[in-house]
Order: sequence, then structure tokens, then C-alpha cells
Amino acid sequence: MFPTLAAEKGLDKHMKNAEYPLYFEFKIATLSNDFIATDAKRQTLAYVRQKMFKFKEDIEIFDNEGKKNLLYRIKADRWLDFSAAYAFTTAAGEELGKIVRKGWRSMWRASYEILDENQQQLYHISEKSVWTRIMDNMLGEIPLLNLLTGYLFHPAYVVTDKQGNEVAELKKLPSFFGRKFNVSATEALNKEHNEKIVLGLMMLILLERRRG
Repeated sequence: MFPTLAAEKGLDKHMKNAEYPLYFEFKIATLSNDFIATDAKRQTLAYVRQKMFKFKEDIEIFDNEGKKNLLYRIKADRWLDFSAAYAFTTAAGEELGKIVRKGWRSMWRASYEILDENQQQLYHISEKSVWTRIMDNMLGEIPLLNLLTGYLFHPAYVVTDKQGNEVAELKKLPSFFGRKFNVSATEALNKEHNEKIVLGLMMLILLERRRG
């Protein structure tokens, strides 16, 4: 059975109207790098599935764990000047924008830009503290103590607009195996932009979790 194109039925509207804070929780009992996104009421917003063993990133976003109704896709677009780009599309193939990892700037401190469908920058995402991630990784290499890493260090990523105003933050929550994260909004977001921010942060957390 092929997944239904949920976007054609208008089922993606709840992504634009998502109530913050949002919660991302990774599943640890599967081979895939999957997670569930829920809203402030803990209602399922999306099920995010990363296809395994792909040369390029290929992400499918469904409306729930049943994986019948496909909402969006995120795919690696191209490599340019050591910057990886990941394009967002609806299930029907309509381009919505992309998130771009900013090459050398991301070697130490994660740095990304969210672009619209016209390749215009809307937001910048930056890691709050590189030392938090480094300490998180170091403790994770020590037997027994690595069980505590999910409760001691909490990397965070801040979303700012073109004027430098903070609009949202993604932060790791205390949890075993570092599998829980939340997204808080500091101001009301444009519905169209809200969709792009959520998709961008979904891709970012997949990349940064693998990065460490």
C-alpha cells in the first residue's frame, strides 16, 4: 500500500497551526532514526521517518505512526561551498523552502539558515553553547557515566529572524539516551513561516543528533 498524499486532503494545516511548546521524542526500539512530534496538548503532530541506508538524506513526515498519510518530504538538495541543503516539499511535490547548513561555521558551532521557496533567507539557527555539546559528548564516552549524559547537559539551538530577534528555541530535555527535545516559541509566528521553522528544526535535530 502506498501512503496517501495527506497534503492534498488539507491534513497538513495542523502543522501551520501547531500549539507550542512542541515535543520531539525519538523511538529507541527501531532500526530507523524515527521520532514523534507532539503539540502542547501532547497530541500527535507528525511522525518523522528517516529512510535508512540512503546516500542522500531522505525524510518522510506522516500525520501519525500509522504512516498512511504522507504530509511532507525533506531531501538533500545539493552541496555548495561545503554547505548542505535540505529541501522541504509537500507530499504532492510543491516546494516550500529549505534548510542550509553553513559549511565551515558549522564545524564547531552549528549554524543553519531557513530559506523560503524563492531561496530568500527567513531565519538563522545557531547553537547556544558549543561547550555544552562537547561536554555532552565527552561524558557519553565514559562507561556508566554515559547513562547520566541525558540528564546533565542540554544542547540548545536558537532561531532568530533577519533582524536578530529570537523567535523560537529547540532544546534537549532530560532523558535517557538523549531522545527527548522540545521547541518553544518566544513570539507568535506567521503560519506559513511556522511550517518552515518546524520542518527546519525536524531536519536539524536529525543532523545534530548524528553529529553528537
